[in-house]
Amino acid sequence: MIKKSLKSNLQRKTQEAKRMAALDDLISQIPDESLRERIRAEMKRANRQKKFGLVFEEHLPEATPLYDIPVKRGSVVAKKDGQVTDIYYVEKIEDGQATCFHKATKEHVVLPVDTLVCVAQFGEPIYPYLQPLDTVCNAPDSDLWHTLIEADNYHALQLLEYLYAGKVDCIYIDPPYNTGARDWKYNNDYVDGSDTYRHSKWLSMMEKRLRLAKRLLNPADSVMIVTIDEKEYLHLGCLLEEMFPEAIMQMISSVISFKGSARKQQFTRLDEYIYVLVFGEATIQRLPLSDEWRMNPDDERATHLTWKYLIRSGSAGFRERSPGNFYPVFFTNDGKFHSVGMPLPLERDRSTVVSPEGTFPVFPIDTQGREHYWNINRDKFLEYKSKGYIKFGRPTKNGVPITFLTSGEIKKVEEGTYQIDGYAEDGSIISTNEVRDIMPGTQWRIKAHDATRHGTDLLTKILPGRQFPFPKSLYAVHDVIRFFVDSKPNALIVDFFAGSGTTLHAVNLLNAEDGGHRRCIMVTNNEVSDDEAKALRAGGYQPGDKEWNRLGIARYVTWPRTVCSIEGHDVNGNPLRGSYLGSDISMADGFMANAAFFKLGFLDKNAVALGRQFKELLPVLWLKAGAHGPCPALEETAEVPAMLVLPVNHFAVLTDESQYEAFAARVNGEDSITTVYIVTNSEPGYREMVSGLHAEDTYQLYRDYLDNFRINHGGR
Repeated sequence: MIKKSLKSNLQRKTQEAKRMAALDDLISQIPDESLRERIRAEMKRANRQKKFGLVFEEHLPEATPLYDIPVKRGSVVAKKDGQVTDIYYVEKIEDGQATCFHKATKEHVVLPVDTLVCVAQFGEPIYPYLQPLDTVCNAPDSDLWHTLIEADNYHALQLLEYLYAGKVDCIYIDPPYNTGARDWKYNNDYVDGSDTYRHSKWLSMMEKRLRLAKRLLNPADSVMIVTIDEKEYLHLGCLLEEMFPEAIMQMISSVISFKGSARKQQFTRLDEYIYVLVFGEATIQRLPLSDEWRMNPDDERATHLTWKYLIRSGSAGFRERSPGNFYPVFFTNDGKFHSVGMPLPLERDRSTVVSPEGTFPVFPIDTQGREHYWNINRDKFLEYKSKGYIKFGRPTKNGVPITFLTSGEIKKVEEGTYQIDGYAEDGSIISTNEVRDIMPGTQWRIKAHDATRHGTDLLTKILPGRQFPFPKSLYAVHDVIRFFVDSKPNALIVDFFAGSGTTLHAVNLLNAEDGGHRRCIMVTNNEVSDDEAKALRAGGYQPGDKEWNRLGIARYVTWPRTVCSIEGHDVNGNPLRGSYLGSDISMADGFMANAAFFKLGFLDKNAVALGRQFKELLPVLWLKAGAHGPCPALEETAEVPAMLVLPVNHFAVLTDESQYEAFAARVNGEDSITTVYIVTNSEPGYREMVSGLHAEDTYQLYRDYLDNFRINHGGR
């Protein structure tokens, strides 16, 4: 039987070889040499295609317009009002006219220079930098800085790989659903809906980006979350399963429209799908959730009674806002409640408090050591404690968690809606209606996830008069991320299909709820909607013009939302009204956070190697060092310094080797310096210098930067 199988396999291979030889003979008869070689190349590529699994053509040409790069002889360009993948090569320029020949047809044409734009083709080595566009700072004393990058996300991912390979805790993306809608390009219109190969092209686009995203994730403990609808969920699932065989993968069905969206000859669409890929030791955390998360509403464990943390967090929760609610709660050394101290005046340091013998104090301090205040004053605390409305958790290294019942929950108890079954050892009431941490199923029907009310309507409140189709519910993103980063207060979260900016908004809300220091990096292009593009062209504007850029998604929606949500007002400066669901965090208070807005650009590698682009690379060095403090900058006319030692930013740079002694003394004298860059062409010299530095991470410039991007060949 085995011999028969081997013989059959040999015969099949022989037949294939004969067919290939016959085809090669036929191709040899084609007189056009260029066409002959192109067909041979396509045949060679076709023979490499796999025969099983998800098979699709990698035939989507991609290119990125470089509007800030001047067109000159030898440039690779496209027409501003044409397809960016329709490539020309510039042979010469005279009197504002460029003589070009077309990449595919080889036809020579003369075109006005101001109608052309330089492009970076897919797979070419690139040397990216970040051009600062704007910042928002609502927490000057915090080193938490989020980042928004305006860019084609493929090239941005190449930069992020250089910055954070293997360091990202969570990737959340809401990629284009490939419906063929002509609104924002990255939202839906990546591939023409009438294209026979639309699924193949969409998969090709996604595969290139997911390959880079995989390199960002921490293989030992991370998660990737991808949302999609019915148009591509089958293809996406196969692609994810094939690309990430090491991950534990699940698909969740989530209702995002309770009214539903009618489809011709189809059932009304209510939900979409969420793929969750868990890597390494990452785990889904059990959380205190409402009854909505339970599939069985008659579950005897179900309840509405919720205990909230006594500490007031968020941007409105710092000690200065309510000094009368800053007082110590004393516990015995074995973690039992003892007594409550008096409120401390604002000018008094908490370290001066003398605890009763055998006790230790617990103050409203978050995980970053920042002083907040309790949600109730001392008298109310004593009253609640006597009635069983205060509960104490198990002692931890940060003290003893204290929770309480809000006035609404107390009313339910006192009106008899929820029966008191007894009292715990710490005096708190026991009720069968007590919220417990649960693990939800894969069917989510949560009202807060409604994309109209908490997506479109919320965005309209922040950006009145500005439209963005189908923004995610803030709470849908908040909830799915929270299952994986609730216990990671310093998580790094990346979204490279940022859309309207919901992910960063959700991360700020998570931080406000628990005092976390999670950081978010978002990437979006600056495409305009199809209607806006038509109106702009009618007005004589082209892509790259100031008027065009102003109406692009990054500058018209994503960044304004980021600024407004952090500062607590709408785009017109009016305070936002209301509070975030499930919390007492006022929207008007904003968030204690900061964010920087950059545009991705490209540098000349020779200029980088000669040290002429140091100022342009500073934001890249800042990000690589962890984005601590405001991004440093040098004046346009300033000389490149021999050294930069930046304790606030946690990094230092030596540009003049002759100053090493002084540099080492300063760096080793600053405990906050964790990253060091040394500009030198000598590998032995670099090794010798870093051996004398007390830094966690060191890099040789510009070799480290140039080598990273020189080896780029299409993300393979």
